[in-house]
Amino acid sequence: MAEKIIGTLSIDLGNTNTVLAFQGKKSSTPILLDMPLITKSPGIVPTAIWFDQNKGEKEIIGTEALKLFNENNQEEFFYSNFKRLIGNPYEERTERYLSPEEAGEKFFKRLWDYIPEIFVIERLVLTAPIDTYKGYRRWLISICNNLPIKEIALVDEPTAAAIGINVPFGSKIMIIDIGGSTIDLNIVKIEGGEGKSAPIAELLKFNGKDISEISKQKLRCAEIISKSACKLGGKDIDRWIVEYFVPLNKDIRNLSIAEKIKCNLSKENIKSDQQYIASFFINNDKREEFKLSKSILEEILISNNLIKLLNSLLKNLLNEARGKNCTTSDLWSVILVGGGTQIPLIRNWVNYKFPEIKINYPPPIESISLGALSLTPGVKIKDILSKSLLIRLFNKRENKHFWHPIFYKGQTWPTEKPFELVLQPSNADQVKFEIIIGETIENNDFEIIFENGIPKLAEMQKEENIKPWNRKPLMLKINMPTTIGQDCLKLVFTINDKSNLLVECKDYSDSKIRVFDLGSIY
Repeated sequence: MAEKIIGTLSIDLGNTNTVLAFQGKKSSTPILLDMPLITKSPGIVPTAIWFDQNKGEKEIIGTEALKLFNENNQEEFFYSNFKRLIGNPYEERTERYLSPEEAGEKFFKRLWDYIPEIFVIERLVLTAPIDTYKGYRRWLISICNNLPIKEIALVDEPTAAAIGINVPFGSKIMIIDIGGSTIDLNIVKIEGGEGKSAPIAELLKFNGKDISEISKQKLRCAEIISKSACKLGGKDIDRWIVEYFVPLNKDIRNLSIAEKIKCNLSKENIKSDQQYIASFFINNDKREEFKLSKSILEEILISNNLIKLLNSLLKNLLNEARGKNCTTSDLWSVILVGGGTQIPLIRNWVNYKFPEIKINYPPPIESISLGALSLTPGVKIKDILSKSLLIRLFNKRENKHFWHPIFYKGQTWPTEKPFELVLQPSNADQVKFEIIIGETIENNDFEIIFENGIPKLAEMQKEENIKPWNRKPLMLKINMPTTIGQDCLKLVFTINDKSNLLVECKDYSDSKIRVFDLGSIY
């Protein structure tokens, strides 16, 4: 019987692929777990699940799920691309038998069943996306509480990627992540340097007990300076390829064929005219061969406005960073992660945009999971607002309501300084004040539209709108009638470490102070 290996397991659940890496206590070299039934290569499991609710059988995941998907040529029982929806209340969802959270839970628990028994897991390190960190964290806690693991820790994906290539602590880096369904650009400052403690992961479970809500561990933050994202990725590129050769074709088997050819054309040293044969399904099982080359792939990407989209995302990213006194000259490196960054056209775009900055090309899929292995429990992430928060007030002179900013997009939270606001009545003897909160909705310079089911990028005018929160407004009542022009109510707003907007209300009539929780900012 083989000797058991005790150590730490990291799991990076991705939109397209999930990576499992293990490091033994007595080893300095991580291992990518090979599970032949579900991995497409060591450590890499397609994030896909096949679940037929009518049969009552166990769910099927990974490469086996992809195989059933291709064999059956239908999507009723197939679930993928669910990770980006977990913890994201604003993302549009389609009605399916399994919700994204349910699909993710079934995938995760089935994945756990496949881990070889030779590995004894003392610590589990998980990764979380930056935009939905708080909601995603809550979901992970709910599904991991019953795992027989002494320690469970969590780290955000950009920090894990940076640690994975030994970025000096205290450095500022840009991470370009092009996955199966999203493009994410982040500028991050890694905690540490200049005598400060190095970053470590947030501890969720210790000595077998859930401490996610009661931990007093010291806050050591990875600071997000700016971020820019779009819900478009490698799977959409596959659709563009299919649309280029067989327009309006709905055979889903063609997508995996397009993906395979795309990956071949993303290998190093591919010549522009080197051709690959793509045999696409035309009608039922009838197939037709087409020739696809690097130059044709680039033509497809450019004609679908991909480079213009990247330029737009980068512009927004750098503009936000400049507001934090950070420019490209402050960057230690640009790091490329995600399978989409393997495409030569995208790499050439990065090299053109950053000719004087070090470009790092870690393993595009494994780097985050391997980086997470380098961390030990202890840190929470300090996030930034991706939208502005505002309060609705009344302008007596103009006799109309308007929105007044509370916290601006780009500010860090938990908030270091509260926002204070003193209210006066808009009419005599007013004793009630309605607190209505809104948030900005900013559209990208490019809008994703669908033509015949194919995602397209259309140019549009950038604008920012304000949407009131869909929650019951807070109604405050003071203890005595007021007069116009008299200060009567002081509001102090903060955002706590649980992403909740709090308001402390001081009534000038009796100096009474009350605190209200207005709910999560996400």
